[in-house]
Amino acid sequence: MLLLVIVLFSVFYLFQINRMTYALVTQKDIPEEKHAKIFRTINVLITILLVSFYVEVSVAM
Repeated sequence: MLLLVIVLFSVFYLFQINRMTYALVTQKDIPEEKHAKIFRTINVLITILLVSFYVEVSVAM
């Protein structure tokens, strides 16, 4: 049950972060060729954050 809640939260959180990243990229007029690198970097960092959150929660239980 906990895993399902965390997965749903993670999907929603990644979607929101990607929406905000897209808004930032379009607002700041960042060149198209840099978009992929920016999204990849942010997604990797957020994924690391979410995995560490899961590990911390699962160890605490």
